[in-house]
Amino acid sequence: MKKLLILFYTLFSFVSFAQDKDNISWWNPVNNSFHVIEGQAWPNEKATPYARLPARAEAEVSDAIWNLSKQSAGLMIRFRSNASEIKVRYGTTKSHKGEKVFELNHMPATGVSGVDLYAIDADGNELWCAGNRSFGDTCQFDFNRLNPIDAYHKMGREYRLYLPLYNEVSWLEIGVDSDAIFTPLETRKEKPIVIYGTSIAQGACASRPGMAWTSILGRKMDRPLINLGFSGNGRLDAPIIDLMTEIDAKVWVLDCLPNLIPDAWERSGIYKAEDLKQRIISAVKGLRSKNANTPILVVEHAGYTHSLMSENRKDQYETANKVQKEAFIQLKSEGITNLYYLTKEEINLSIDDMVDGTHPSDLGMQHYAEAYENKLRTILKEAKGIVSTTIPVTQYREPGNYDWEKRHNQLLEIGQSDTPKSVILANSIVHYWGGIPRANMAREENSWEKSFTPAGLRNYAYGWDRIENVIWRVYHGELDGFDAENILVMIGTNNIHLNSNEEIIAGLKMLIDAIKERQPKANIRLMGLLPRRDYEERIVTLNVSIAALAGDSNVAYADLGQGFVQENGKIKEDLFSDGLHPNEQGYLILSKGVKPLLGLK
Repeated sequence: MKKLLILFYTLFSFVSFAQDKDNISWWNPVNNSFHVIEGQAWPNEKATPYARLPARAEAEVSDAIWNLSKQSAGLMIRFRSNASEIKVRYGTTKSHKGEKVFELNHMPATGVSGVDLYAIDADGNELWCAGNRSFGDTCQFDFNRLNPIDAYHKMGREYRLYLPLYNEVSWLEIGVDSDAIFTPLETRKEKPIVIYGTSIAQGACASRPGMAWTSILGRKMDRPLINLGFSGNGRLDAPIIDLMTEIDAKVWVLDCLPNLIPDAWERSGIYKAEDLKQRIISAVKGLRSKNANTPILVVEHAGYTHSLMSENRKDQYETANKVQKEAFIQLKSEGITNLYYLTKEEINLSIDDMVDGTHPSDLGMQHYAEAYENKLRTILKEAKGIVSTTIPVTQYREPGNYDWEKRHNQLLEIGQSDTPKSVILANSIVHYWGGIPRANMAREENSWEKSFTPAGLRNYAYGWDRIENVIWRVYHGELDGFDAENILVMIGTNNIHLNSNEEIIAGLKMLIDAIKERQPKANIRLMGLLPRRDYEERIVTLNVSIAALAGDSNVAYADLGQGFVQENGKIKEDLFSDGLHPNEQGYLILSKGVKPLLGLK
């Protein structure tokens, strides 16, 4: 079966490929049948393939912004592959006096004009890929000697290719061995983080595209991100604000003060502090006029790392920050809601965080991203801990049975169109039981279809999920857009061999808190884990702690495992197919336990 699936993926993925004499098949993202270039808010209105603004913006923005918008900062392409070598070739347009330009005097070619490849393994962990490179009429990166597979399967992993920060890409192709799997991934469905800023947001002076703070932040939050950073031209211009209102954003970020210090006022059409204050107020109100609920984050100037040696530079950012804070206070006093502030002190850059006193080094980019992550997690109520059960991640452990990302997208659609009455968050025990959305196998579908589908219960379980995967799913919208009557939670058995009981409880607490935040009207029931072979005694102890957590969290508790164990505490093997998953008879017993939790007889 797996060989057939691999053959299918291989044939399907290379339909639009061109093969060269070295047996490398080349794929052009622009020719793909669905959108694959992430970071473009207007994918159907591009003047050039890798532009950041729609074609109609040319008549509305300055020439400088329009030219900068052609540079591919923040654009990223995702795909899956099991190739041991991934090649990228592309053309760029930046030139000076007829000669190609690939670098700046304070930023290397790898950041200005290079590409950057990251991987995500089956457990959701982030990996980085080193590549050999050359720059010329055709720029080339060769990522070789890759470990192409994970421990779970041989169908490869996800890759994320970041495009140049300060150069325009005219064309691009990705090549792998023609025998390898290569599957382009559609742009993600979640609402993006939208950042309007300056050269710092665009990416100066990261050593490579993945090290821009916006790129780091996108990975830390694991969300799509729209980079509207324009070098020297992030001035809260009305045309950009108007364009931002067209984006259904998760959060809007305004980080323009580095281009709005007093020395830059005149060329920005600002002649006194009050003018700057009114521009900030107008920008915020412009965003809020189109959407009353999307959070807006206003960010201070992070300062200059040489300001202690230059009183003028210190005065510049302190003046801008003082004016912006006055604008923020006025906006709050006028009742503008969901408005937040990130201070210079929270960004907390040190003297080694910048290349030239203004633009962050890779170290500074990390510190920027960490400050943003801390603030955005507070705003979006997406807590993150330090043990694995409290670090939300995706997974790709059993693609032979189902596609984790596709199931997530299905559930996002169900939440918007089907309005589930009840949902159950669980792992393969429930995923392959039955229900909507349909899985490619169902172990005992009749009991589900007879009782649960008519009652409005939707199956929000994923095979091989752990607690941290369910937290990710809740953070990424699976419980948004509807009010459920009941939410059942039975998750953690896949953490048992990896985590202590205390770590499992910490993850479950974070999960219950996240559910309560998003579904305050729902009757939440935290369920004990079903017994499983070789772990019976530990699960009894763990379920005592889960019951205590339910009490502390003011949610109900249920233990449906009583009918699955013998008097000696061992599981009843005749109710299981493999010591973990119930067989048909086991699911009938489980059905009897779930019914009263939904008010069914």
